[in-house]
Amino acid sequence: MSKDSIIISLGGSLVAPEGLDVAFLRAFKNTVKKHINRYRFFIFVGGGKIARNYQKALLDFGADSNERDLIGIDVSRLNAKIVRQLFGEMAFCEIITNPSKKLSTGKNIVVGGGWKPSWSTDYCAVTLAKNMGIKTIVNLTNIDYVYDKDPKKYPSAKSFKEIDWKSFRKIVGNKWSPGLSMPFDPRASREAEVLKIKVVIINGNKLDRLENFLNNKSFIGTLIQ
Repeated sequence: MSKDSIIISLGGSLVAPEGLDVAFLRAFKNTVKKHINRYRFFIFVGGGKIARNYQKALLDFGADSNERDLIGIDVSRLNAKIVRQLFGEMAFCEIITNPSKKLSTGKNIVVGGGWKPSWSTDYCAVTLAKNMGIKTIVNLTNIDYVYDKDPKKYPSAKSFKEIDWKSFRKIVGNKWSPGLSMPFDPRASREAEVLKIKVVIINGNKLDRLENFLNNKSFIGTLIQ
């Protein structure tokens, strides 16, 4: 029986909130390993807070958006190299940087990083999904749900367990900028809606929720479809 394929868009701020979070990485590896008999995992790793710090510094020094995007890509690929090494022989030996290119490997774990300016790793994930006919993306981030506004600023913010793409895109808008922090990239959201891709938002700091999702159990998070 063929395996289902799942794309994980792994937030860079989970991998390296300040420095590398080795405890998180080991726990993430253990969670994924439990399920490789059932799923193939394609993991795109973001740049996260470290990338945004570099991008802010470049902005202060007069860099344009293209230059800021490029350094974000560099950090994303560095994070991806760590994640690929984490899985050792279980993972494909190369870091995927072009999600539109056909991939030929029997490995159950494939790790990717940023591709080119104006492309977030969320957008890379959607492009790979289109390329390979995958219909589910899990976005591991640092929030419990999608909210109608920032819950840190607005205590009355409404959370969603399920939301359709049209409503979600009203929340995130349509504009991409280097270092943008959203539950899912606006451009990627537009493409995912067209392709009818299901995106699941899960707090990666609570990997039991990812475990529940992979086991087809009730989970805490937001389903966008």
